[in-house]
Amino acid sequence: MKIKNYFHHVKYLFPLILSCLLLPAVVSASHGVSIDGKLKYPAGFSHFAYTSDQAKQGGEITLHAIGSFDKMNPFTLKGNPPEGIADLVFETLAVPSLDEPFAEYGLLAKDIELADDKMSVTFTLNEKARFSDGSPVTPDDVKFSLETMKKDEINPFYASYYQDINRAEIISSSKIRFYFARPNREIHMIACQLPIFSKAFYQKYQFNSADMTPPVGSGPYIVSDFKQGKFITYKKNPNYWGKDIACRRGMFNFGTITFKYFMDQIVAVEAFKAGEFDFMHVNIAKQWARDLEGNQFESGKIIKELFPHKNNQGMQAFVFNVRRPLFQDIRVRRALGMAFDFDRTNKTLFFNQYTQMQSYFSNSNLAATGLPQGLELKLLEQYKDQVPPEVFTTPLTPVQTGSPQALRNNLRSAMKLLAEAGWSIKDGKLTDQNGRPFEFEILLSSPSFERVMADFVKNLETLGIKAAYRTIDPSLYVQRIQNFDFDMTVEVFAQSQSPGNEQRYYWSSAAADRKGSHNIIGIKNPVVDKLVDHIIYATTQEELTAACKALDRVLWYNYYLIPNWYLPTYRLAFWNKFSRPDTLPVYYTPFQLLLTWWSK
Repeated sequence: MKIKNYFHHVKYLFPLILSCLLLPAVVSASHGVSIDGKLKYPAGFSHFAYTSDQAKQGGEITLHAIGSFDKMNPFTLKGNPPEGIADLVFETLAVPSLDEPFAEYGLLAKDIELADDKMSVTFTLNEKARFSDGSPVTPDDVKFSLETMKKDEINPFYASYYQDINRAEIISSSKIRFYFARPNREIHMIACQLPIFSKAFYQKYQFNSADMTPPVGSGPYIVSDFKQGKFITYKKNPNYWGKDIACRRGMFNFGTITFKYFMDQIVAVEAFKAGEFDFMHVNIAKQWARDLEGNQFESGKIIKELFPHKNNQGMQAFVFNVRRPLFQDIRVRRALGMAFDFDRTNKTLFFNQYTQMQSYFSNSNLAATGLPQGLELKLLEQYKDQVPPEVFTTPLTPVQTGSPQALRNNLRSAMKLLAEAGWSIKDGKLTDQNGRPFEFEILLSSPSFERVMADFVKNLETLGIKAAYRTIDPSLYVQRIQNFDFDMTVEVFAQSQSPGNEQRYYWSSAAADRKGSHNIIGIKNPVVDKLVDHIIYATTQEELTAACKALDRVLWYNYYLIPNWYLPTYRLAFWNKFSRPDTLPVYYTPFQLLLTWWSK
């Protein structure tokens, strides 16, 4: 069970930064760019291999979303945008291929030229590019978009992500150049990922307003109908400018795409079986194993299928808010982690479908293994007196459970750590030296996690800790998390194939005080800050791998979270009304996969 990430800004950016296996020297290319200058698809290619030239256009598809929406701009901080709007309505200068580690092919930009000194990139816009109102996409729109995304009132992720792009200069009626603050192996790729807005539209409608006017974008779809919090329908733009662009052929095939909103995933499953929507990414193991069965599945009307992928699985975990005094002692955090029995949870609740998280870069060659050596060891030794000794002496090892005796041993070890931290049992309650009880709340966005928390809370009771869990409305949940108003929650830290600038947003001291950032833990660790910089400014694959593994160890042994589990496949259920390409992408999300399918 992998919970939905309600940080919509990360969710929308993640498909763009699902990326790269880094290699050294960066060189320029005209129709596309990559980290190493090598591209799978040559100039003039017809379509991506995971799409089909047999795809039919038209038809309707209905999907589902959880919660509600109250704005039309997915790039601002406050509020919740409708599902799908960033992918369907807005476009970027270039788009990634989903079968290469990290490559971008021109979309709004038909030509991409990286300077020899790697300090600037020049984009030549496609003269056919149009917004949905028919107006051309101009360098002025691109400049406006960059400047907008770097403003303080925009979601803070973007200011951090684009911070190394200094400025934009309009060269001609079709060319614009971005200048960089410093060399950065992926900054030209990040520049390609900039979403482009209509300056004219946002001069009429304030960018960060709560106005529900459907936006003007250059993407394949326009918003045709919606009822706030109930549904939104996107209609294929009959005049879509990019229908014959190679990186768009065989994609965005449906005539209309509608998202229906449900209060939670449990209700949504029943609605799916009743035919209220057509396609579902199943996040809950019990639903996959027990709830999605019956005559419709046996007859083939509904299909259940596992789709493999090679995405870096990052980290899903119960996370501490270390801004709270209760969780500032590393011994306390470690002790609480010993109360989580993964093996029992996996067996009794998840039908043994999951693998325990063992890294912040799970399912990846960037995960730290064994003991540090080589360049990784050399990097860590600079900070030897500032990191836990286990960084050098102990491989990354999750808490071992699997039997009642193992759990009892873990809880005894936890009691010793809590005692060392100044906590003791009084009248059956764990209290500090001033008699204050150890109490906290676990904030949840989905009731499906309550089953998991029940066992965890029971184990904490054995330690004398009173922990309560509460599921709240998704909109309120987003607001609480963005304001760091929680004790503990469940969160996903998604990772790309080549971690980079986004690591600042996850772990840096600067992000810890920036409301809306993804450093919801509140980490302020100077060694983490330095290792993040080592990742961002690595110049070779060896340097990047060493820096990621070093960061992995330092984060792990500071016990900022309690690792959960992952699945190296997508569990997808869908009504038997689709055709699809013969070839799967390699690095993808379920929605990206669906956008290559078509109606029978």
